Amino acid sequence: MLRPIILDSFKNYSKQKFFADLTSGLIVGIVAIPLAVAFAIASGVTPDRGLVTAIIAGFFISLLGGSRVQIGGPTGAFVVILYGIVQNHGVEGLVTATLMAGVILIIMGFAGLGSIIKFFPYPVIVGFTSGIAVVIFTSQIRDLLGLPLDTLPPDFFGKWVLYLKSLASLSWQAFIVAAGSILILVYWPKKFKKIPSSLVALAFSIAVVNILGLNVDTIGSRFGSIPSMIPAPVLPDLQLKTMVTLISPAISIALLGAIEALLSAVVADGMNGGKHRSNIELIAQGIANVVTPIFGGIPATGAIARTATNIRNGGNTPIAGIVHAVVVLLIMIFLGRLVVYIPMAALAAILVVVAYHMSEWRTFVALWKTPRADVVVLMATFFLTVIADLTIAIQVGVALSVILFMRRLIKISGVEVISNDYDDNNLAPSTEDCVTIDKDLIANGVDLFEIKGPFFFGTAFSFEETIGEISNESKILILRMRNVPFIDSTGLITLQKFIQRCNKNRTSLILSGVEPRVMKTFAKADMDQKIGKDNIYADLAGAISRAREILHMTEKPLQKSAETAV
Repeated sequence: MLRPIILDSFKNYSKQKFFADLTSGLIVGIVAIPLAVAFAIASGVTPDRGLVTAIIAGFFISLLGGSRVQIGGPTGAFVVILYGIVQNHGVEGLVTATLMAGVILIIMGFAGLGSIIKFFPYPVIVGFTSGIAVVIFTSQIRDLLGLPLDTLPPDFFGKWVLYLKSLASLSWQAFIVAAGSILILVYWPKKFKKIPSSLVALAFSIAVVNILGLNVDTIGSRFGSIPSMIPAPVLPDLQLKTMVTLISPAISIALLGAIEALLSAVVADGMNGGKHRSNIELIAQGIANVVTPIFGGIPATGAIARTATNIRNGGNTPIAGIVHAVVVLLIMIFLGRLVVYIPMAALAAILVVVAYHMSEWRTFVALWKTPRADVVVLMATFFLTVIADLTIAIQVGVALSVILFMRRLIKISGVEVISNDYDDNNLAPSTEDCVTIDKDLIANGVDLFEIKGPFFFGTAFSFEETIGEISNESKILILRMRNVPFIDSTGLITLQKFIQRCNKNRTSLILSGVEPRVMKTFAKADMDQKIGKDNIYADLAGAISRAREILHMTEKPLQKSAETAV
């Protein structure tokens, strides 16, 4: 259903629900401030771009989305890929890639791909999520330890080599601020759940730095002043050459955004018993990512942690998400100047804790006990995310998953000889068509086979291999297809060759249990004409009756010739 869920959210809407949405939106808006700033800086852009993203994208995702409680904004999942785009193509390149990703998301939504993306392979998701966590943690070591480094190498190992060489110049003042912030972020929520721990950590760090006069980097010392208003909209200079270069990163942003948004929506459904609309959610995410970069924002998606915070604080409808966006806007206008006093070490501490939660290390360890193929996908995606590039990691992870899926599908599919399992009065192994195939039929050259699973290019070889064992003396072959959900072009060609072989050997081919979808495919390829409509039956009983009929027809000429001889 391509209908924003907000249109259905006001049935039985009461003052109590409105105040619950208002309260939750206020809390989530406060929580979003430090995260938006931290994710923007980690992505290689200025802090105000993160705030703009939380405001505009958060508003549109709630207004047009398919989840009652989804909170949109910048997230840690994008950090790795955005940083790479900024380094290689600049901020203008990031704006172009974000807009392109938004268009891709809109197309995906209208194409109905929302339900498919929800079933993205879990090892791939955990692999690149854990990899992103490691990369985020690595990128924050400089500010966590207060290392005097102006620039960092782009590669993972290069960063760590430089960190180890620079340990002698570690700033204990910055490290103390970071350590204190981490302790607050970890232990404050265990005692006080109403006041966001990230806000307390920032207040602590600002107070400590200014009261004690510590010499640590702040947002102001590194980035200067922060604008207190949303900038005027500016259309990006869309050059074809740049767009072609950014196609791959844009697709990665779109896929990543779609996966995280729908995962967040699924988690929200589990928490509040709701049901989201996946395709309209993708369209809303796309519109948000088309509009946001025009105002200087960065990619946005559904934020799992902020969505969960919204639910825990009583958020009922998209009004809470809209309030959250308005709260961020008001804070930016009236309190934005205070952002410059935030120590970089405190932001690094927030991102380190975010990375820890993103890592899903318990799930990562648990996946080692799954089948070896899943472990291969997990580790390939993880290492490629960390060492190479997130874009490559997603592409390779998806490709490996598809290959392994086909491999498993081939294993459970195939052709089985079942006529040898039938004795006198022995029922067919299915209660749907209890019929007997006695020894008389088998003795007269009737063979019964069954195709199990999709008849596609992956199982075509198995079919040819099994059918190749059939004796050329078989008079009738019954091919059971009740468990064949679809047949592709390779399957059709393989079946056509088999029909030609049967005609050459004067063997009658009868099909039973053909699904309507497969029957439509047969009709388009004129396969029903080649097999003969008299030889295609809905159940095994009809196929066996047809086999008896054919045997009876072949016996009559033999009887007549015997009488003539006498």
